[in-house]
Amino acid sequence: MISSQQQKGGELLKRILSLVGARPQFIKEAVVHKVFEREGVNEILVHSGQHYDANMSDVFFEVLGIRQPDYFLNVGSGNHGEMTGKIMIEFEKVVLKEKPDVILVYGDTNTTLAGALVGAKLKIPVAHIEAGIRQEPKDMPEEINRVVTDHVSSYLFCPTKQAVLNLEKEGITKGVYFVGDVMYDLFLMMEPKFSYEVFETLNLFEDDFVLVTLHRDFNVDVPEKLERILNELRAINRVKKVVFPMHPRTRKRVFEFGLVGLLDGLTVIEPVDYLNLMGLLKRCWKVVTDSGGLQKEAYFAGKRAVVVMPDTGWRELVDVGWNVLAREDEIAEKIFQDDETTYPTGLYGNGDAANKIVDILLG
Repeated sequence: MISSQQQKGGELLKRILSLVGARPQFIKEAVVHKVFEREGVNEILVHSGQHYDANMSDVFFEVLGIRQPDYFLNVGSGNHGEMTGKIMIEFEKVVLKEKPDVILVYGDTNTTLAGALVGAKLKIPVAHIEAGIRQEPKDMPEEINRVVTDHVSSYLFCPTKQAVLNLEKEGITKGVYFVGDVMYDLFLMMEPKFSYEVFETLNLFEDDFVLVTLHRDFNVDVPEKLERILNELRAINRVKKVVFPMHPRTRKRVFEFGLVGLLDGLTVIEPVDYLNLMGLLKRCWKVVTDSGGLQKEAYFAGKRAVVVMPDTGWRELVDVGWNVLAREDEIAEKIFQDDETTYPTGLYGNGDAANKIVDILLG
């Protein structure tokens, strides 16, 4: 029988159960896992299967050196309630079997919420990496997920000082830590390994194209809105080439809404792995995105982003004037506006967030 804690140098190490299910979670877990491994901690990895496209999950296990998960819940896609419920049912079985000391969840997906609720109901401390992020609209699925997760978590690892203040406004001060962003850790760790294969295959020129990613339901699930966005991208494409690795959800909607013709002239490609995406990011001129991860990664790479959202959890990037929010009908205007802004440093810590997280969990 495996004990709930492991012995190392006379000390008891906590047994950690990590739940992941979407691209940002895979790569955050990869960074934290390296520190757990170094400290001799048995971190059990569970993959919910929320995102199951080969280029969006399997490839991360390969290129980031992540071991295969100990458990694969295989829930697939579905409506929010169905997906969250399925993950809870299957994850609870794993938790009851493994009896972890801490459940570690990442970000703001249905997987995050499911893991946090299971931990809270079973009275197992939940640690939330990327706690304290807040944004409008409040009825956005990701916002609901992160708020509920924060309110049932025992360890709240904040990537920014603003996140700490957000939690304080909600009366959450216990167990709150400003550790910096593990995505910045990852960026610095992986930068020497970034791949420029896709960049070269597409015959692109540095600083001469706009990198686009779009997948949020409020952008791609409304036909009129998606049509306006695609027309804005076509306007940009007349001046700067648009390179668009298209999310499966977005591709499905484009075909469903009969908007395929609006893709003519755009460089639309399949989703690319993290290393090639970062290669494209490093070589692009600017970014258009509704991804919480990519708007930050753009900052890490010294690139400015037009964020197609009514608000962003990364308010500090907008407040300092580096990134800019845009409605779906003003993307081209925002991307071409002449604004010389000095690069703001140090917004996301010093690149040692994973070390701080593990130190706190083992403390």
